[in-house]
Amino acid sequence: MALFEAIFLGLIQGLTEFLPISSTGHLILFQKFFKIFSLLSFDAFIHLGSFFAIVIYFWKDLKKIYNYKWFILVSAIPGALAGFFLEKTIESYFRTPFVVGLSLIIMSIPMILGEIFGKKRYQIEDLNLLKAFIIGIFQALALIPGTSRSGITISAGLLLGLKREVSAKYSFLAGAPLILGAGLYEGIKLVKSTPIPLGLALAGFFSSAIFSFLAIAFLIPFLKRYPLHPFIIYRILLGLFILMMF
Repeated sequence: MALFEAIFLGLIQGLTEFLPISSTGHLILFQKFFKIFSLLSFDAFIHLGSFFAIVIYFWKDLKKIYNYKWFILVSAIPGALAGFFLEKTIESYFRTPFVVGLSLIIMSIPMILGEIFGKKRYQIEDLNLLKAFIIGIFQALALIPGTSRSGITISAGLLLGLKREVSAKYSFLAGAPLILGAGLYEGIKLVKSTPIPLGLALAGFFSSAIFSFLAIAFLIPFLKRYPLHPFIIYRILLGLFILMMF
């Protein structure tokens, strides 16, 4: 992997982590298309850049966010357990263009349903532990490449009645523990046992952090005014293209 490739993958990770179009799916596609050597551990490590962006963007809100800590932790439990037990299976069998293409299409359905049936009137304060856990179950599905963690959790929030921008904000916060945990765990593995130099990993990290921040800063104001339709259309078209090409 060259320096440019590490920065490029960080850019893709950053832009697609919070836009509901699947960061893992895009990383797999670009790695296949451009023949970039990478590993799941590198992909997980550069997710730390996205965690850093969450902290920076919501820095002024950290005191308020602390009040929702139990909701956030409960939402993280299903994904953490699924990741722990299914990591090897997913890395071996699911990181393929076919799975990405199929997931991009199928996992657009909850987004469509959320837009149609979601009441879009509740705030985070209206959540309870059961609703937080339901969002967590949806979040666990994001282990399947092409699903989009932000897309599936925003959809869950909409189906539970949250406002669109509130659902996006909670999606980012609920994903933070998983992003941090997976990034640190895989980062240690990366340093110990893979041939990717630390300098390249850090380049990917900072690139991911910058573009993650820009994606968050774009999406929350966007969803205050507009529905998820452009992302749904993009996902379906890209999914169909992938299935035809691969």
